[in-house]
Amino acid sequence: MGVIWGSSFLFMKVALDGVSFGQIAWSRLVLGGLTLGLIVLVNRPRVNGGPVLPREGVVWLHFLVIAISGCVIPHLLFAWAEQYVSSSLASIYNAVTPIMTALMATLAFRVEKLVRAQVAGVVLGIVGVVVIIGPWQYSSLTGDLWGQLACLGAAVCYGFTFGYTRRFLSGRPIAASTFAFLNIGIAGAIMLLLTPALAWSPVALTVPIVLCLVALGALGTGLAYIWNINVLRAWGPTNASTVTYVTPVVGVALGVLVLAETFSWHEPTGALFVLLGILLTQKRLRLRSFGASGRAAAASA
Repeated sequence: MGVIWGSSFLFMKVALDGVSFGQIAWSRLVLGGLTLGLIVLVNRPRVNGGPVLPREGVVWLHFLVIAISGCVIPHLLFAWAEQYVSSSLASIYNAVTPIMTALMATLAFRVEKLVRAQVAGVVLGIVGVVVIIGPWQYSSLTGDLWGQLACLGAAVCYGFTFGYTRRFLSGRPIAASTFAFLNIGIAGAIMLLLTPALAWSPVALTVPIVLCLVALGALGTGLAYIWNINVLRAWGPTNASTVTYVTPVVGVALGVLVLAETFSWHEPTGALFVLLGILLTQKRLRLRSFGASGRAAAASA
């Protein structure tokens, strides 16, 4: 998941050379929905002999919510943002997802609780976001700033979706491939309805652009979502969002190596704060370790 989703920021950047941001979001969701639909059609997965597709109307409404919050809006935001920011920076902002997930899972949906160290991690992550944005360098609302805010908005959407899914959907007896299909398929259907507004414009397709769009759809918005559901059910929303440990590493590496992108000092500095915040939020790092280190240093002195 981390490798595929980390690569998606490069794919979007390359695709923008021949298609619009709306066409990118449209393509990945429609292609992802078709890929998952084919998998469900062939395998017809069932849980405990139940139906392939859920029959309760409220379940379909829940899937409509996460289709909009976890697919339609963030995919449009990230694709739009990459017109103004580098693919590397967009992937760094995606790493804010665990911070947003922790907030949503705790405050909005109350499916998890934050201890003191996790609260400190959230605060540290927010500080990191501010450092990445670098508000001191903007005398006006530039495209670059709006692009960064769009990336941040996408991360908020993902955090909301992780929490909402855990609260209302992840415990239901729905096979992972069916779960992913309903999520992406409904989002793809929404995109088809929005075709005149988002996708009905000239394109300049090349082989690299077509390959990027197919990879975004079939892999990043297809197969990876099946894996994501399995991880979410096994680990919970906050732990499942740790895929963003890998995503920015892959995104930054590809952006620098393939597109020759560069950074200002505050972007990697802020990313370090975000990473430390994630480690605290995910309980991979504890405040006591800092205190113990400090006492050991004082004793040796």
